[in-house]
Amino acid sequence: MDVMADEHNLNIALLIDADNASPAGIDPVLTVLAELGQVNIRRAYGNWRKTALKGWVDKMHRYGIEPSQQFDITKGKNATDMKMTIDAMDMLYRGRVQGFGIMSSDSDFMPLAMRIRQDGYPVYGFGGAKTPEAFRQACSRFIDVNALIKAEAEQQRHEVSEGMDEDLLNLLFDAYNASKRDEQGFAKLSEVGQRAGNRSSFDTRNYGFSRLIDLIETIPHFATERRENGQIWLKRLR
Repeated sequence: MDVMADEHNLNIALLIDADNASPAGIDPVLTVLAELGQVNIRRAYGNWRKTALKGWVDKMHRYGIEPSQQFDITKGKNATDMKMTIDAMDMLYRGRVQGFGIMSSDSDFMPLAMRIRQDGYPVYGFGGAKTPEAFRQACSRFIDVNALIKAEAEQQRHEVSEGMDEDLLNLLFDAYNASKRDEQGFAKLSEVGQRAGNRSSFDTRNYGFSRLIDLIETIPHFATERRENGQIWLKRLR
């Protein structure tokens, strides 16, 4: 099987080391992973009795993340890392997952990232600036989550039209910015829609439209263009 043959239909798993990842980064992380495919498996691992993980609770409900409880049975032994690795290898063995995202700044995941890549599957790492180089290099791509959070915050400060849904606009802006664009700044509507749709709360029907193009054409921030192959492209104007 050519795992990259139909990249937008790949089944992607996001595994989160909640002890070593910021919940503030989940939104832009899902946007980035949309370039690989649909993030259908979303799991966060940690000892949920810890007050330090409280920030993840609301995020799990909002983004459909499955919590995996790992007790601190032995001091100095990280049960979270072991369970994440076991689950990833199970997914790899079953052959139903064609790409992985690992959200952690822990170098212990270097062997896992290398093993996934040996089977020809992409693995994206998401961590902080202090993430060890060994884990960074083991991933197909490593992305600084803090940089993602900063970029998203700057984008959200942009002026939005009066009367428009600010959350909707920011979602579409993020999806557009993360999409591939041609020399004129146009991106495929299908790719923008997939990136926006990777956030489970987005559905055009919630805004009274049956199709994404119908919604987009009501937003003055975008221009659309229909090309010879029937594809619809859009460009952000402001």
